[in-house]
Amino acid sequence: MTAREMQGVSSAWKQFTFFDAVPVKDVHDLGSHPEVFKKTPEISAICSTSMGAVIADIHGSAFLLNREFEVVKSWVAHAAGRVTHMAERRGILVTLGEEETIRQPLLKVWDLGSVDKKTGGPLLLRSTKVQIGNRPHPVTTIALSHGLAYLAIGLADGTVIIYRHLDQSIFSGSNNLTALPKPRVVHESPTEPITGLGFREPDEENPNVYLFIVTTNRVLCYQASGRGSGGTPAPVDEVGCALGCAALDWHARNILVARDEAVYVCGVESRGATYAYEGQKARVHTHRNYLVMISPPFTPTASAASATVRNFVARNTDASSTEITKVTILDLENKFLAYTNTFTEGVRDVFSTSDNIYLLANDGQLTCLEEKPTSTKLDMLYRKSQFLPALNLAKTQGLDSSHIADIHRNFGDHLYSKADYDGATQQYVETIGYVQPSYVIRKLLDAQRIHNLATYLQELHSQGLANSDHTTLLLNTYTKLKDVSRLDSFIKAESKKSSADGVDELPFDLDTAVRVCRQAGYFEHASYLAKKYERHEDYLQIQIEDAGNYKDALTYLRRLGTEAAEANLARYGRAMLENLPEETTQLLIDVCTSLTPLTIEADERRTAPTRQASTSGPSYLSYLALNRNIVPNVSSTPSPVTDRASQHESSPASRTATPPPATPVNGQPSPAAPRPAVVKRPSPRLYFAHFIDHKEKFVQFLETVALKRWGQTLTGTDVAITVEPDPLSDPQAEKGDQVAVWNTLLELYLSYSVTSPSEDERRAYIDKALKLLKSDHVPYDPTHALILCSSQNFTPGLILLWERLGMFEDVVRFWIDKEREGDGPEASTEVIRCLDRYGANHPYLYPLVLRFLTSTPELLSRHVDDVTRMLEHIDAEKIMPPLSVVQVLSRNSVASVGLVKQWLVTRIREARDEIETDQKLTESYRSETQSKLRQVEELSDPDHPRVFHVTQCSACKGQLDLPSVHFMCNHSYHQRCLGEHETECPTCARSHSMIREIRRNNQRLADQHDVFLSEVQEGGFAAVAAGFGRGIMNISRGDAVTA
Repeated sequence: MTAREMQGVSSAWKQFTFFDAVPVKDVHDLGSHPEVFKKTPEISAICSTSMGAVIADIHGSAFLLNREFEVVKSWVAHAAGRVTHMAERRGILVTLGEEETIRQPLLKVWDLGSVDKKTGGPLLLRSTKVQIGNRPHPVTTIALSHGLAYLAIGLADGTVIIYRHLDQSIFSGSNNLTALPKPRVVHESPTEPITGLGFREPDEENPNVYLFIVTTNRVLCYQASGRGSGGTPAPVDEVGCALGCAALDWHARNILVARDEAVYVCGVESRGATYAYEGQKARVHTHRNYLVMISPPFTPTASAASATVRNFVARNTDASSTEITKVTILDLENKFLAYTNTFTEGVRDVFSTSDNIYLLANDGQLTCLEEKPTSTKLDMLYRKSQFLPALNLAKTQGLDSSHIADIHRNFGDHLYSKADYDGATQQYVETIGYVQPSYVIRKLLDAQRIHNLATYLQELHSQGLANSDHTTLLLNTYTKLKDVSRLDSFIKAESKKSSADGVDELPFDLDTAVRVCRQAGYFEHASYLAKKYERHEDYLQIQIEDAGNYKDALTYLRRLGTEAAEANLARYGRAMLENLPEETTQLLIDVCTSLTPLTIEADERRTAPTRQASTSGPSYLSYLALNRNIVPNVSSTPSPVTDRASQHESSPASRTATPPPATPVNGQPSPAAPRPAVVKRPSPRLYFAHFIDHKEKFVQFLETVALKRWGQTLTGTDVAITVEPDPLSDPQAEKGDQVAVWNTLLELYLSYSVTSPSEDERRAYIDKALKLLKSDHVPYDPTHALILCSSQNFTPGLILLWERLGMFEDVVRFWIDKEREGDGPEASTEVIRCLDRYGANHPYLYPLVLRFLTSTPELLSRHVDDVTRMLEHIDAEKIMPPLSVVQVLSRNSVASVGLVKQWLVTRIREARDEIETDQKLTESYRSETQSKLRQVEELSDPDHPRVFHVTQCSACKGQLDLPSVHFMCNHSYHQRCLGEHETECPTCARSHSMIREIRRNNQRLADQHDVFLSEVQEGGFAAVAAGFGRGIMNISRGDAVTA
């Protein structure tokens, strides 16, 4: 047989050396192999267990080895026989062997973790014969499930038996060694010996246990558990293999069947992948993801298809006379040769323990195939630019994502150096999250690969790892490439749930996206983002400042609802009024008056952008003009909307050639959240400054707000108006708003009464102003109104306000000033009319008017009768003393003596009569005082006796007799008529107590200076005289107080 016939390798397999062959030496004698393997020809079976390798010999003995292959435990497993097969799971060892005294194979179950006190070996749990039929047949292979539930035994006559519930029998606690379940024959094929068995373990996709049965001609599958189990094994493939050439893969999902031409992977239902690898196979073994194949001995030649064989021939001169065995390790998942080598002594067995592969040669030499570290294997692949195998290897080895990303980075750098920028970009995309984006961005920018940069950045955003700078760069690449379709798909990307808190997260920075789209002129895209994510302020700024879509902006403001519209109108109201005065005014009215959510008119559901030239006019409100350039910086508050914005139409300012992105659900937004029953209305004063150049609309706005919000109108009570109360309003703030509205309306009326071109309009505004000032139910600030009427020279309003404020002197002085300014005789007539109207209740006006009428001869000549009438009224009402009248009239030479002669004569005569009366009273007071003083003097003189001539009791009016009591006041009483301890005359006591009370009150009032001053201000000299009379200014008292 030629070498080509013995061994061939498909050209599809890449060859690497990922294993190092290391001879295993005895720990006590490093010059030889382990002691236990010196009698290799006697070894009948080797099994790898969780406690170490177990080897058995032809004498029936078993040996448990440690990691250094020293014998830890030994025992006789089958006396006077040999061990043919072994299998171990969870510390339970199952052996099959032959003994001289028993014709049938013997099955034994050992507990490696327990020690038999008698033998010192593992504890024997079960022992029974494997007997099927009358004629015994040798065992070819066995399989033990992972959970010890099933044990399958294959015989040379094609029979397969299975033990069910083996674990329950073993751990049942029974001491009967033969207490095993009765085996069941699941397959019989007399012409096809069983060459391989294996249990497919359950998983998430298939919870059942299956048994793979391999014969020399085919592969079958038997369902061991689950619904439908116990039937006839189903054929999987008509491909069989020799004994020892079948093994389960490392996942225990499929069985690998090795034939001379290829390796076949068979599943539960059918054959899967096929890996072509020509050459004879004597034995196969699975180690993790590797398949170890041992060839039968063959003679090498220089013309062999295998490079390993050719190299052996080249190194050895006598190769043609030597038989070799080739060992090959395949990585079936990654499709490469991990190791291949030749052994001259042949390979007796292969097994895995301690994560290494061990080859036992026929001469007892043990070789360990140590797998190289993953980093070393990757370096080898890097040197050969084998990045795809490196990626597959990393995934198979279970490396973490950071290591896999590093492989992608190296792969990308390799492709980048080869100018394969598309392929490099795809690799860089796989590094997102592990490699700094700046590393990739710098490379792609240096190569001017804008398309590739856009691809990378878009993927960076889709994974939610982009920052605002990445968003800016990506959008700039789209705009530079004019790739509107990708820009559309990017900005329409849906938000995704955050794994941390479940919050929706955009794949890009929203603020940056809106800003870049605006800067690049893609206003439709910017407005789409602002609208979709309820960035009301940004949307309005785009529509108003960039695109000029005032109509659309107005419709959007109405849809926002009162709260959000309030803040945005405060900022954009002036611009809206300049372009859409009528519609904007109506919106402002609705915002300030409606207690329910705003409604949308049918004709506003589809809008088109309109751009109008802004108009400007002179400022007319002084207090508004101060704030004309101030724009409130109020951020809009998202609020529920009843109907989202409609489909946009293309604006001339846009640079896009395709229609803008459509809003969700056919241009209609998602359903709005329920609104509250009542919304809070903003203050109208917030929008006053917007009407600075729109006085007519301002008047309309103020009048309508006053009518709809408070039910106030200049028509009075002629019109019945019902206004729904606002439960959310502040009464004090509402009162202030009402006053501000009517104050501003008055100013507008007065302004229009002067500036209106039509006389009828001026007259109408004057009437409105007068109605406002005369109204009792319209709240306004009289002081503010007075200032306005004065600044506008509105005489009727001034007089009306002065009268309402009680400022009658100001009315008189106003007409006096008008007379002095030369406005004609009507002014002086108005002065007399005002005096007649106000003088009865306000007499202080008479001196003012008298002084005015006598100021010039012309006035006096026109109003002589009025002056005479005034003097008579002054005299009758005692408004002015004659001296004051004379002083007024004598200040100039206008009024003659003849004018007041008769009046003066009468006043002088009355004065003389009063003087005479006062003199008579004075004399009587003096005489009375002198009489009292003499009486006091007599009473106080001790040398002057007092003689009482009274004969009648002052109390009972009876004849006075003894005992009697006489008082100095000339009153006498019977002693019996006086009370006990009476020391004062009862007749005079009342008057004396009254006088004492008056004196005490006067003394108390003497300290209350504020009372005295108020009396002086009201009564003048009469109050001072009364004070002297009460003793307030008594010098002796003052001295006492000072002392």
